[in-house]
Amino acid sequence: MSGSRVKIVAIVDDDRNLRVALQDLLGTAGLRGELYASAEEFLSRKSHLAVDCIVSDLRLPGMSGIDLLRRLRREGMQHPVIIMTSYPGTDTDAIALREGALAFLSKPLNSEELLNLICADK
Repeated sequence: MSGSRVKIVAIVDDDRNLRVALQDLLGTAGLRGELYASAEEFLSRKSHLAVDCIVSDLRLPGMSGIDLLRRLRREGMQHPVIIMTSYPGTDTDAIALREGALAFLSKPLNSEELLNLICADK
C-alpha cells in the first residue's frame, strides 16, 4: 500500500438523498465524501479546510453554489469546485466557469463524468 491519503470530497446539497447517493458513489472509487446541507454549514466547520474537492448544488437555501465559489476564491482557496444543477440552460454555467469552477454539470449526474473530474489529479 502506498500510504497515500484518501481524497476528501465535500458534497454540498440540500437534498439529503442525493448527498448520501454521491457519498456512496465516491466510496466505490476509494474517496471519502463529507456531507453538508448548505454552503453556510460547510463554511462553519473547520473540516472544510481539509477537503480536496467540492461538489456543490447551484441552488441552495441561503448562499448559492456560485456565492460559495466566490467566497472560497476571495479567501484564497483554490480547491476544485464542481457546480451541479437541475436547472441547466441558464447563463449560470458561464458565470460558474468564469468564477473558477472546474465544471458545471446537469442533474441527473453522469457518475463516470463526475468521478473522472474528481479523480483527474488523484
